[in-house]
Amino acid sequence: MKVGFASDRVKLISKTAIMPLEKRPAKRRVAASPSTLPQISDAEWVVMKVIWQKGSATANQVVEALERQIDWKPKTIQTLLARLTQKKALAFHKEGREYHFRPLVQAQDCMHAVSRSFLRRFFGGEVAPFLACFLEREALSPSEIDELKRILEGKRS
Repeated sequence: MKVGFASDRVKLISKTAIMPLEKRPAKRRVAASPSTLPQISDAEWVVMKVIWQKGSATANQVVEALERQIDWKPKTIQTLLARLTQKKALAFHKEGREYHFRPLVQAQDCMHAVSRSFLRRFFGGEVAPFLACFLEREALSPSEIDELKRILEGKRS
């Protein structure tokens, strides 16, 4: 099945990925588990950041936001939007000739999953060795140190 973004055509895998939002059954929003979060590539992450920042956006708005930041053709961005829709990271609905996208996953959930994956691969899932390794080589301002102390003290409670 093909779905067009403006004048371009992008192949989508499933019919549910292109079902208009208003026809989909309502779902309760809960924090996603790491196993249910889609694997998002670095390029897709760039697109997701635009959608997360705006809350929702048309394909053209995403293209306009990224053309100032990165040298990608509109077709590349439209392909990334289609992939993110296939992965169920984004949902969309069509109004006239425009496609409106909104995130199906929260930025915080994705950041946590990526951080956890990194910790598992390089530090056996342990936070303390990571922090020790990182902080030994980083210069921190007094305000950053205070912020870290506040966060850690909040974890004791």
